[in-house]
Amino acid sequence: MSDHVDHVVIIGSGPAAHTAAIYAARAELKPVLFEGFMAGGIAAGGQLTTTTDVENFPGFPEGIGGPELTDRFRAQSLRFGTVIHTETITKVDLSRRPFRYATDEREGAARALIIATGATAKRDQIPGTRDGELWQKGVSACAVCDGALPMFRKRTLFVVGGGDSAMEEAGFLTKFASKVYLVHRREEFRASKIMLDRARANPKIEFLTSHQVTEVTGGDGVEAVRVRDLKSQAERVIEAAGLFFAIGHVPNSAFLGGQVATDETGYIITTPGTTETSVPGVFAAGDVQDKKYRQAITAAGSGCAAALEAEHFLATHEH
Repeated sequence: MSDHVDHVVIIGSGPAAHTAAIYAARAELKPVLFEGFMAGGIAAGGQLTTTTDVENFPGFPEGIGGPELTDRFRAQSLRFGTVIHTETITKVDLSRRPFRYATDEREGAARALIIATGATAKRDQIPGTRDGELWQKGVSACAVCDGALPMFRKRTLFVVGGGDSAMEEAGFLTKFASKVYLVHRREEFRASKIMLDRARANPKIEFLTSHQVTEVTGGDGVEAVRVRDLKSQAERVIEAAGLFFAIGHVPNSAFLGGQVATDETGYIITTPGTTETSVPGVFAAGDVQDKKYRQAITAAGSGCAAALEAEHFLATHEH
């Protein structure tokens, strides 16, 4: 291995990673960014690449396609001198500085590390909802991202889930939909009482407990959803324009091998008000450490913070 050590290595390819790269590059830190190759099961660019229209990112009053927005992030990173590798970092050694990392193609070292690997939305394996079927053609895992799209307005929608996020997403969707069915396999909900009560009080939400979605059908978009009553096994088909999964996310942190403190579900724990992790010199930004907001704009903000904190760390620690 060469003796070359990079100042900052950024792992990720979404708004957090590229905002960190833009700030680090402008600070003359010569960042190296590993955008991954189908990391987390999706292409470089992260979850935005699976979103058709982004209408809530400031600066784009007409909206912008998710893939186009990530292409712009990438072009801006490159413009300021970021070196980008389309490789997935598979392991790291954070036991001492400089930190070591490896992909299938190379090994390297970095004085500071920014982890912005995001999270992957969980999806049930329901016929019709998969990639190449109706995924992103009415099937989504982010109501806040997609719920206001014209295709869903004044239409019937489905939400699958039983936690707080399912209640929140169902409530959000009632601003646009004519009706929202909330489907949950059990009678009991994991959701907090206040969120459950709020959803139950919403006249547009109908609960289908002890039910399961068995199929989503349609042509260019979702047209109908088949549900099964798990008690009677009776099935019925309901006309609908969309289905939203709200069954949680999996943070893409497994490759760290437990070297950075995470919560019980794998989200990296950062010091409140910062992007600092349990390892000095390692910073985490975006959805890999944010289970609450999970928006492109909040990810970008934390990417900025990570770059500024990495710059300060390097300035105050001997090379």
